[in-house]
Amino acid sequence: MGGERQGTGPETAAKPEAATSFIVATFNRHKAAELFDLLAFPGVTLVSLADWPGAESPEETGATLLENARIKARAAVSLTGLPAIADDTGLEVDALDGAPGVHAARYSGPGATYASNVAKLLRELHGVPAERRTARFRTVCVAAWPDGRELQAEGALEGTITEAPRGEHGFGYDPVFQPAGETRAYAELSEREKNAISHRGRAARALGVLLAASTR
Repeated sequence: MGGERQGTGPETAAKPEAATSFIVATFNRHKAAELFDLLAFPGVTLVSLADWPGAESPEETGATLLENARIKARAAVSLTGLPAIADDTGLEVDALDGAPGVHAARYSGPGATYASNVAKLLRELHGVPAERRTARFRTVCVAAWPDGRELQAEGALEGTITEAPRGEHGFGYDPVFQPAGETRAYAELSEREKNAISHRGRAARALGVLLAASTR
C-alpha cells in the first residue's frame, strides 16, 4: 500500500467548466493553510469555509475517507453555492488492524485533542517492537460542483510509529510518525519538506492534475 492513486466516479465523465473560486471545506486552520499552499492553481481563488458566515462542520458519518470527504465537500457546496474541495485523512497502523483509520481525529473519544489521540496511540502500541509499528497516512481529496459533478484523488505516505513524540512542527500524529526512509519524525521536518512527500500533498497534486485536465 502507498504512493498515490487517482480515481474518478461516473460524475467525472462530463467536463466541468473552469471555476474561479473553490471553497476549501475545513475548519482546521493547520489543514487549511496546508491545502491553500498545495492547491494554489493559477486563475483559481481559494476561500476558507471557516471564513464563510454561518458555516458549520457537518457530521462525518462516513465509513471511509472518501465518504467523509464527499460529505464535507457537498455540505460546503450546499451552503455556498460554489464548487468546493474537501479532504479526509486517516492513520492506518498495521499492528492495530488499520486503526485508528477513518476515526483518527476522534480516536480518544469525545473531546479528543491532538495530545490525547497521540497518548492513546502510544498506549495501544506499548511493547510492540519497531518492526511491527508500520503505518501510513492516507488522504482522499474530493472536488465537488453544484451540478453534482465530482473529481477525487488519493495519496498515502508510508512510515512507522515512534515510541515517543518528537518535533515541534505539524499537528495531529505528526510527532509520532516517522516517514519511510527518514530518521526524523514528521513533526521535525520543515513545511517545505513535508509538502514534498506528504500524503495530503500527493492527493492534492493528483487532484490538481485532474482539475487542470477537466478545464481544458
